[in-house]
Amino acid sequence: MKWRRAAWLVLVAGATSCGYHTTGHAVQLPENVKTIAIPAFTNVTTTYRIEQMLTASVVREFTTRTHYHILNDPGEAADATLRGTVLSTSSTPLTYNSATGQAASVLVVMSMKVSLTDRQGKVLYQNPSYLFREQYEVSQDLVSFFEEDSPAFRRLSQDFARTLVSNILEGF
Repeated sequence: MKWRRAAWLVLVAGATSCGYHTTGHAVQLPENVKTIAIPAFTNVTTTYRIEQMLTASVVREFTTRTHYHILNDPGEAADATLRGTVLSTSSTPLTYNSATGQAASVLVVMSMKVSLTDRQGKVLYQNPSYLFREQYEVSQDLVSFFEEDSPAFRRLSQDFARTLVSNILEGF
């Protein structure tokens, strides 16, 4: 009788479980992809060198997190090519210093599109609307003042690279 009750409890517990599970970090790219070309991203904004910062971050992220061989130039040696375009960037004051009326914090926003295609042009991954934000505090001390938007774009590019590589590898 006790074993029946134990079996029933196991059955009930299994039937009432939530069904959620975590996905592994399985690579979703085809097995024949061993080499990925990542040419310099395109920049259609007026933000100086943002495309270089983003490209370098993505290359670094692929190199450190994956086993793929990364090339700069698309060509016959590449099994797939990752292309990106910076669509917009903006910096907007968020808060102001009530004493001086100057901006105290700024929000940097970047919009981007990317696509990963194989040799035949088949799309393996694409996202036409990445949107990333980074907030930074503006120095109020003129003696030690330095422009913070470049470090903010650097942090933003690292976040973008981590997210992009995860999305590609996990098939999102």
